[in-house]
Amino acid sequence: MPTGPKVLFNHQLQKRRDRRKKPLVGSKPELSIKLILAWADAFHERTNRWPGEASGQIPESLDDNWNIVSDALRLGKRGLATGSSLPRLLEQHRGVRNIANLPPFTIPQILAWADAHFKRTGQWPHAKSGPITNAPSETWNSVTLALYQGGRGLPGGSSLPQLLEKHRGMRNRKNLPRFSVPQILAWADEHFERIGKWPTHKSGAIVDVPDETWAGVTDALHRGLRGLPVGSSLARLLAEHRGRRNSAARPRFATDAILAWADAHHRRTGHWPHPNSGPITDAPGETWRAVQAALRAGTRGLKGGSSLARLLAKERGMRNKKALPPLRARQILKWADAHKRRTGKWPVVKSGSITDVPGETWLAVASALDQGCRGLPGGSSLIRFLSEHRGVRNRSALPPLNPTLIMKWVDAHHKRFGRWPTVSEGPILDAPGESWLCADAALRVGRRGLTGGSSLAKLRKQHVQ
Repeated sequence: MPTGPKVLFNHQLQKRRDRRKKPLVGSKPELSIKLILAWADAFHERTNRWPGEASGQIPESLDDNWNIVSDALRLGKRGLATGSSLPRLLEQHRGVRNIANLPPFTIPQILAWADAHFKRTGQWPHAKSGPITNAPSETWNSVTLALYQGGRGLPGGSSLPQLLEKHRGMRNRKNLPRFSVPQILAWADEHFERIGKWPTHKSGAIVDVPDETWAGVTDALHRGLRGLPVGSSLARLLAEHRGRRNSAARPRFATDAILAWADAHHRRTGHWPHPNSGPITDAPGETWRAVQAALRAGTRGLKGGSSLARLLAKERGMRNKKALPPLRARQILKWADAHKRRTGKWPVVKSGSITDVPGETWLAVASALDQGCRGLPGGSSLIRFLSEHRGVRNRSALPPLNPTLIMKWVDAHHKRFGRWPTVSEGPILDAPGESWLCADAALRVGRRGLTGGSSLAKLRKQHVQ
């Protein structure tokens, strides 16, 4: 057997080669494209989506996850060739869309998709228009990003609105034509000639000027857009150049002036003004509603926190319905007793004004008893209150009736007088507070527990039969 240094070196080299071929203890088994695709198919069948590097553990291989598999495909580990990836493998063998290898965009293609979108919806697409119907898996957001950032065959530095403005004449809100004051005034003059009023921000579209609105003009004047200086408004512009009254720059109010206008209104009409009294005769352009708003909000030189009613109550002694004096049970009973002595009847809601108490009415008292205002607890009524404190008969709280009870009264009446009772007989002697008229009405209409459709005569006839 040959010996020597050269033979020894070759022997050691062969041992290294054999050792390299022999699997290391604890090393992972080799992978194959077929095996990885089988795992991917199982993942898709289980989840209805294809795996990615972050898809976690592979159930079919307890020692592997999708990140390890992708790394092996990229670096050529575990028997695989280098230079691949999981997305590239699935794109090649399963037709899965590979975000890193998307097809290029072209301007004619994008315009064709935009034309189809406009034909279908009547509007040009924008970044949030969602998927592109004619291009599965593509979205208008991806087109917008590619136009702006570059990529997928596009140079970047553009946008979808710029592209459609240039090639389809679409209005681009970020590149609107400039305004000028003479131009706005000319549009305002045309508006005034057509409808007899100066435009406001709520006047809608500007006639004969496609896509322009008075709201857009107002916004541009306020924010200093489209070639206009900042800090103006449509109202201010028309006040300055056309003499139109600017509600935002109205003259200041004075309390003495408001009271003088109110005195004149009272002399002329016999009533103090309220917010719905309309225009102020002695102050052209002003209204009582504007005075009320300024008194409340503290605008136009006034302190605020007041009202027209409160001012007139304080300075002119006018009765303020929202600041009425409290009512007391003893006081109401005193008024009711006086009413009974004077008229012979207890007051009801429709009894009108309360004598010798200016501004008070029985309707107001009844409302306070019901709603619980002016110091009263509420949940009552005028008739209930008088029933409780003066024993007045309350028809809404009468005891129930039944045919047997009524026939008992009828028999007693016949026995006593030798005739059957009629509705004109008056009170029922055996039932204090009841009358034959009320009993007949309850039988007819169906009140107080009765079914209705009957009468005293019908009831008596049935009883005799």
